[in-house]
Amino acid sequence: MHKVTRILMLPVLAIALSGIPAIAQDQDHHDNHTYAAHNDWKKGGTIHQEDWNRGDKVDYKQYHLAKPAEGHEWRMIDGQYVLCDANGRIIAVRRAH
Repeated sequence: MHKVTRILMLPVLAIALSGIPAIAQDQDHHDNHTYAAHNDWKKGGTIHQEDWNRGDKVDYKQYHLAKPAEGHEWRMIDGQYVLCDANGRIIAVRRAH
């Protein structure tokens, strides 16, 4: 009987453990569409790499933003559109609607 219990417990344990990665992802989730003020994000300043990496790439046409120059990119971060060059230098910041 002990052997049968072990065999039945394996699928139960596998199902229980399979939910752990989903819980971990929820804790790391950050809503980039909710506004959060960043007073240091100004033209000529630099953005932290961790902030830039968590930003969502933005289609400038869809959001009526200026066309970025070669090597520049718009991202949505904390309810703001941020345009940076390849070095993380901020070119423009616009609050999203």
